[in-house]
Amino acid sequence: MARLDFSVFLVLCLSLLHFCSSRPPHTRKAVSPRQSGDAAAEGDDVRTQIERLWQEVNSLKEMQALQTVCLRGIKVHRKCYLAIEEPKHYHEANEDCIAQGGTLATPRDLMENNELRDYAGRSAPGSKDFWIGVADIVKEGQYVDVNSLPVSYFNWDRSKKQPTGTKRESCVVLSVVAQGKWYDEVCRSLKKYICEYIIP
Repeated sequence: MARLDFSVFLVLCLSLLHFCSSRPPHTRKAVSPRQSGDAAAEGDDVRTQIERLWQEVNSLKEMQALQTVCLRGIKVHRKCYLAIEEPKHYHEANEDCIAQGGTLATPRDLMENNELRDYAGRSAPGSKDFWIGVADIVKEGQYVDVNSLPVSYFNWDRSKKQPTGTKRESCVVLSVVAQGKWYDEVCRSLKKYICEYIIP
């Protein structure tokens, strides 16, 4: 019996010895102010890296969404365009484009205007005109884009004396049947529209 007690005692001692040697000691080292600052800097550095990674992930998500839009529409230079066939008022059309990560399309030169005209004709055969991101709502005759920046390129249909200059017609339409010429229209009219997405 004494032998059994001694064997149990020996096993318990060895187990306790193994347990104690496998755990790190609980003693705390004194931390110098410099080490404390280094640890804080490392924590800030890790936070900065995590924030940067989240920004990259979000950027990749935006790029993926943008590529999906480009696949459905067309890509011209550093922009994608997507024609929307559900007619809306000018402001509703612009809000819809914004909700999708873009704005109403604003041609900046003749080449962009012609690309939009050709794309609109292909994407919605039989459609005559589309809202674009140009208006003189704030001040009659002073045309700006949807970001309130002055527009320097115009493609008015001069054969129809456009723009007519009335206060009722403050939003601009690109006419496919008039070879991409523009005319001003009442903003509450229902029109199809083209959204523009900038490719970063």
